[in-house]
Amino acid sequence: MLGLCLGLAGTIWAQVPAEKMTLSWTHTIEKIRWAEDYRLQPDGFILEQARVKGSGAGMEIPLDAVLNNGSWHYTPHLPILPMLKLGRTPEAGDYQLCVSSAQREQQCHPMSFWVGEPTVEQPLIELWGCDIG
Repeated sequence: MLGLCLGLAGTIWAQVPAEKMTLSWTHTIEKIRWAEDYRLQPDGFILEQARVKGSGAGMEIPLDAVLNNGSWHYTPHLPILPMLKLGRTPEAGDYQLCVSSAQREQQCHPMSFWVGEPTVEQPLIELWGCDIG
């Protein structure tokens, strides 16, 4: 079964059954909420849709975005991403990670639910698709 691995440099800290996931966070400077919906494939992540509440420095809303329920929705046009590398520090707050699969309804938790609180000593995390036996 395909799942989501969380860790660093190939070391797995947690495995979560997932076929889809939503990663969301609040921008540290602009304090604007972002969310990205991914579909997991054996060779990586497909970013299917993104949402943002507003624009700011380095956060331009794409021209094809549509305003819906207070957020700008758009479809990024990216190749398959083999891995996601995320900065994660106590000052920035934590990501929220929602996962779902055919066998499991969507679950949403702070990333710390699976891998502990962000620390200064470990300022990043990697996410990749993996086989969960």
